[in-house]
Amino acid sequence: MIEVLVVEDDLLAADAHRAYVERVPGFTVVGTVHSGGDALRFVNRHGPVDLVLLDLYLPDGHGLQVVRNLRAAGHTADVIAVTSARDLAVVRRAVSLGVVQYLLKPFAFPALRDRLERYARFRDTLHGGEAAGQDEVDRALSALRTPGAPVLPKGLSAQTLTAVRDALRSAPEGLSAGEAGAAVGVSRITARRYLEHLVETGRAVRSPQYGQVGRPELCYRWAGAG
Repeated sequence: MIEVLVVEDDLLAADAHRAYVERVPGFTVVGTVHSGGDALRFVNRHGPVDLVLLDLYLPDGHGLQVVRNLRAAGHTADVIAVTSARDLAVVRRAVSLGVVQYLLKPFAFPALRDRLERYARFRDTLHGGEAAGQDEVDRALSALRTPGAPVLPKGLSAQTLTAVRDALRSAPEGLSAGEAGAAVGVSRITARRYLEHLVETGRAVRSPQYGQVGRPELCYRWAGAG
């Protein structure tokens, strides 16, 4: 069983991340803390953990400093950064400190499940002994890499998804399925399928839009807007 420590200052997000991790077979959450100092104290008290699911924006400092503090204290836990930080310089520093995966918020369960499953395969590949050759080392490292293009649900095309995504990103007030369909030249029903896919993958949010006669219409907004 892979033991995970969740480090996240937002209480709702921490609970969600814990629930996500515990839905993945082979993983268990041994602790949830809300600051960098608490993370170090937990590991010192509990003992080594296998993996830290680490937010980078914490109330008592940057998450990468938490990684440095863990390493200085002799803890070798692997780290998956879970953050809204999109600065590539931060990504570069994270990699240099041994962060094995970098997952941008907001995200849905499938995205985290994919990273955890890849991490588990990586650990299994490196379990004991010596590599037989370069191929075995390459296979171990490739387990951490995500595929170049995600597989879309049946019936969805990458081209239309890109068009719907771009229309949503350019509408900070959000779009209904009908408005999105009109913007990209597809039917309301087709647009709704793409919008729902964006919601399921954590890239959009939906909410009822009131103020009109009859049933409220769903309004979709890009998750990074406002």
